[in-house]
Amino acid sequence: MFDLKLGVNIDHVATIRQARYKSQEKAEPDVLFFADEAVRGGADSITAHLREDRRHIQDQDIVTLKDNLNVPLNLEMANVQEIVDFAIKIRPKFICLVPEKRNELTTEGGIDAVTHEEKLTKSITLLKEAGIKVSLFIDPDTNQILSSVNCGADIVELHTGTYANAVNDGDINIEIQRLVKASERAHENGVQVNAGHGITTANLDRLFEVPFLSELNVGHHLIARSLEIGLRKTVSKFKSKMKQYSN
Repeated sequence: MFDLKLGVNIDHVATIRQARYKSQEKAEPDVLFFADEAVRGGADSITAHLREDRRHIQDQDIVTLKDNLNVPLNLEMANVQEIVDFAIKIRPKFICLVPEKRNELTTEGGIDAVTHEEKLTKSITLLKEAGIKVSLFIDPDTNQILSSVNCGADIVELHTGTYANAVNDGDINIEIQRLVKASERAHENGVQVNAGHGITTANLDRLFEVPFLSELNVGHHLIARSLEIGLRKTVSKFKSKMKQYSN
């Protein structure tokens, strides 16, 4: 029995900054400040996605976060050689490999571990040799779970976006069952199970039906809510609600 952990994604703090500033010198809002506020509210880790197009988080943000946080940094990234090399140099505690499209607003689904098993295995091997724990962000599908295991992933992060976007009870129930089965299969294979994408206070309760969850990664909802009550308080309230989870 252990408490469900919360990873806070701070990409959208940088989104606001990049809307005004090209240079990080004297730029606001300060990503590290808000990361620290999330930690003060109870965040167990901080997630930041270094995209190829650098639309929000920048390379220096990752360096700054890695050097100053007192909780683990989870670096989200595409399986691209340039960023793999950067990650090996920086060595965050966790890396989550995700799919990436230039024209998407946000990550639209899980990485296809089945199709890209060979390429993912190569990168995961290099990252693990550097002492980094590696997660694959995948759809809740049995074949994706098995390929993630074959790739050598330490963790799978189940994509909860389809569940979050479901609007009727029937579709919600279907998506919860997909998540349940995927989590059970991952657990059977000795892989840690995280979940993320589109998670909010409103849809959190049903996720508690999914067994073996170790960590939830939440970003947009927390940043949006923080505009009303501040990030520290927002994270604290969300983390308190997560204590209802029984693994």
